[in-house]
Amino acid sequence: MSDSQLVDPFGRRITYLRLSVTDRCDFRCTYCMSEDMVFAPREEILSLEELYAVADAFISLGVKRIRVTGGEPLVRKGLPTLLARLGAREELEDLAITTNGSQLHALASTLREAGVKRLNISLDSLKRERFAELTRRDRLERVLVGIEAARAAGFKRIKLNSVILKGRNDDEIIDLVTFAIDRGLDISFIEEMPLGSVSSHERHVTFCSSDEVRQRIETRYPLVRSSHATGGPSRYWQVAGTQTQVGFISPHSNNFCGSCNRVRVTAEGKLVLCLGHEGALDLKSLMRAHPGDAERLRNALVDALQLKPEKHHFNTDDQVQVVRFMSMTGG
Repeated sequence: MSDSQLVDPFGRRITYLRLSVTDRCDFRCTYCMSEDMVFAPREEILSLEELYAVADAFISLGVKRIRVTGGEPLVRKGLPTLLARLGAREELEDLAITTNGSQLHALASTLREAGVKRLNISLDSLKRERFAELTRRDRLERVLVGIEAARAAGFKRIKLNSVILKGRNDDEIIDLVTFAIDRGLDISFIEEMPLGSVSSHERHVTFCSSDEVRQRIETRYPLVRSSHATGGPSRYWQVAGTQTQVGFISPHSNNFCGSCNRVRVTAEGKLVLCLGHEGALDLKSLMRAHPGDAERLRNALVDALQLKPEKHHFNTDDQVQVVRFMSMTGG
């Protein structure tokens, strides 16, 4: 079908699902989770069959893009089986994964064969000690090898995601862009989102706006406004004379709510209608109470869209506006 049947009260059609397959991760990024995270019991996480049922319901209602997220999705056992089922769905225009890159050295070719079309790879520093400080894991070299494995596997438009924190890694903005240009990659810079309580830094001190990042890039590389779009919230600029697109995800300084076309489903089966709000619909309970009832699930999704808020209200003080960590929601 050409149009999504999922329409919110503000006329926005939902065509993009971010589907989290696990809340677990082999990193502990300081802006994403605490060092001593308590993960959901495995029986509370959606099974691969349940994850497919959710995706199938969304696809049948007109969703054209699915991004598989976590936690770190590539630590989920059996994930290639789910990806292959989704990759076979002709209705999907895009099947993508957001990953920290730590498992790509072993899995890049498998993902490509399963039908994954695009990869977003998190990379916040090119310095080993700083990378270890930000992720709480000394695995930069493994990530860099994973990026090369993804390139070798034939992925097109691989994109790096970098969260920039003032005073912590903002001095690497130019280096990260250069790294992307040299390898024919795209890169998006992300303003930190106030999700979960962090102790490693004060958010109002480390906040670095997209405008400031762009201005720093333009001291070295001229940027030209681009019409490039991936269905997500990035606004893109082209690095003049290169194939590299630089995106900016700006939930604080230039929010993307007016064109929001996405919802999220957490690994525990909670339908999150807006990243900046706590409210969620428990799809897991519905599916486990009525196994195999695809129509009931579809109707629940259509009804839930009527509760989608118009926008979020993030600010840059240190108040925790949403209790759940990003790793619990899905990137």
